[in-house]
Amino acid sequence: MDGNQAKQILEQQVLTVAKAVEDKLDDEIAALDRLDLDDLEALRERRRQQLKKMAEKRSQWISLGHGEYSEIAEKEFFAAVKASDRVVCHFYRENWPCKVMDKHLNILAKQHLETRFLKIHAEKSPFLTDKLRIVVLPTLALVKDAKVEDYVVGFDELGGSDEFSTEELEERLAKSQVIFFEGEASSHPTNPSTTKRSVRQSETSNLSDSD
Repeated sequence: MDGNQAKQILEQQVLTVAKAVEDKLDDEIAALDRLDLDDLEALRERRRQQLKKMAEKRSQWISLGHGEYSEIAEKEFFAAVKASDRVVCHFYRENWPCKVMDKHLNILAKQHLETRFLKIHAEKSPFLTDKLRIVVLPTLALVKDAKVEDYVVGFDELGGSDEFSTEELEERLAKSQVIFFEGEASSHPTNPSTTKRSVRQSETSNLSDSD
């Protein structure tokens, strides 16, 4: 075997090895590509399921009256708070402070579909106002999992006047985690018992307006 023949054989062997390596790399790349596609499809499927569940949840919320700020009678209160995980209930009377609260709650009801926003005429609901010790109007009862966890009484926590913004009320509700909120306020929940005690400590049965 002369030198040229040996060179040709060596070159052929190198090509063969290179081809085998190339084929193996191609197979590995194809396998990775298939894996990526499978992963992407799995992600897409999970996303589809999440969207489906959210759509079903939204439909359920809407069927329960979420998305609207509506008035209910005293006898409907317990059924309403049992049906929805989160409820904001405004105990009101026909006065200016309560109308101010109405304006903001009407806006928030449309923005926070996850929560049901209700109003109850306090003077027509003696059982509830007595049971929940509602004294000052307006008062918001903040309900989670069928339990009144917190109260917003009058405007004291909203700057002390009727000039508070919808965003300020939104942040206050988020602190009690009765709405979903991406702002900083939602990461600093207050202690609900503080407000609850202040309402329940009062022994008077008269409904007074917020100053």
